[in-house]
Amino acid sequence: MTLTISRFPDDFTWGTATASYQIEGTVTEDGRGTSIWDSFTRIPGAIADGSNGDVACDHYHRFADDVRLMADLGVNSYRFSVAWPRIQPTGSGLTNPEGIRFYARLAETLVENGITPFATLYHWDLPQELEDNGGWLNRDTAYRFADYSAIVVEALGDVVQNWITLNEPWCSSFLGYAAGIHAPGKALGSEASHAAHHLLFGHGLATQAVRSEQADAQVGITLNLYSVRAASPAKADVDAARRIDGLQNRLFLDPVLGRGYPVDVLADLGQTDWFARQPATDAATIAAPIDFLGVNYYSRHTVAAAGDPGAETAGSAYPGSESVSFRDNGEPRTQMDWPIVPEGLVEVLQFVEDRRPGLRTYITENGSAFADVPDDAGYVDDLDRRDYLESHLAACADAIELGLPLAGYFAWSLMDNFEWAQGFTRRFGLAYVDYPTQRRTLKRSGRWFGDFLRSRAAASSRSATGHSDSWHAA
Repeated sequence: MTLTISRFPDDFTWGTATASYQIEGTVTEDGRGTSIWDSFTRIPGAIADGSNGDVACDHYHRFADDVRLMADLGVNSYRFSVAWPRIQPTGSGLTNPEGIRFYARLAETLVENGITPFATLYHWDLPQELEDNGGWLNRDTAYRFADYSAIVVEALGDVVQNWITLNEPWCSSFLGYAAGIHAPGKALGSEASHAAHHLLFGHGLATQAVRSEQADAQVGITLNLYSVRAASPAKADVDAARRIDGLQNRLFLDPVLGRGYPVDVLADLGQTDWFARQPATDAATIAAPIDFLGVNYYSRHTVAAAGDPGAETAGSAYPGSESVSFRDNGEPRTQMDWPIVPEGLVEVLQFVEDRRPGLRTYITENGSAFADVPDDAGYVDDLDRRDYLESHLAACADAIELGLPLAGYFAWSLMDNFEWAQGFTRRFGLAYVDYPTQRRTLKRSGRWFGDFLRSRAAASSRSATGHSDSWHAA
């Protein structure tokens, strides 16, 4: 079916998304403390190109221009994250007024430009002092996170109503504490699930804290969910899919929705006894009611049991299931080597619906990295990214037409930025950033997205005059 803006509700949320450490820079100014990513980027070999986020996109100084870029693009919402060490330099104690002032100015500028703020309270930049005390392996960090969340909501609640507690706790726990390829760079195997529990416990405490500060707050959590399929009907392959679906999806989604931890996953991890020793009241805290679920969708996993010498092994990011192999089905891939499977987005939303019917969902991230080559003016003719964007928006429309409660879409990302362990070697932006000059230039994909968003007004105008409101991508 042709992709038209009329396939989306009039009140659909259209946005872009970023994360503090990836764009802000200014890591030592105005009272900001040290984060685990500041420390991790100093480890030789940790980042692909040896870079760091010290300057990144200099958004801290250029946020007003970036908001104008969003306004020109035509989005009605923006998902940003608050850097915890900018608010509490050591993760607890006194509040840094300069940090509060920055985010207040950002949020106010967004509203002045007709853009609704969606604030993520934790997008991976844990204050280093908390990590020195155990980080997310320490239960106390969850309480510190709740305290910090209350501070932010009290300060910004007159402007911001939409709050996301955590971004992708799977990454924070299993990439940071199991695989060691993200900050803080620890490779602890199945013990990383302890960090996962404390992150989810922190989410529950923070949800309560947000509601205590702002009665009309809209609160959710963002999970990176994947469609997971077995490579064949063979029993071993089906079990491999169960394992990866469990670690990637159910271990996080089920307890948040009040279904408790999946017992099969705890057994795969060899952590049944540890989880049984946690306070019984934790389950209710983690399942604190949420108003929406954020879903970051990028790809599908096709998995098989061990035995294929040509398959890529999952590695220690999947503790207890290291032997599971990830198959290449021949789909086109992004520069991140992620298969492009738009229909998987619908499958993931259906997966959520089956577990909690009627729960409002947002695609809080969806995007693609490709090897962008700018012309002399900085323009990138990124047809591959434009096609990725169009196909995934079509999947969103399909989901809505199936009756799934999808309320919004945030493209990742507004602009190129520091891509974690890949440094500046990967670009996801709708706008190209020339890092030496910090010049932003909308790519073909960004111009296409802006045209698509503006087509609603054009469609309304044509409809009012009796003309067709059909629109399709150029």
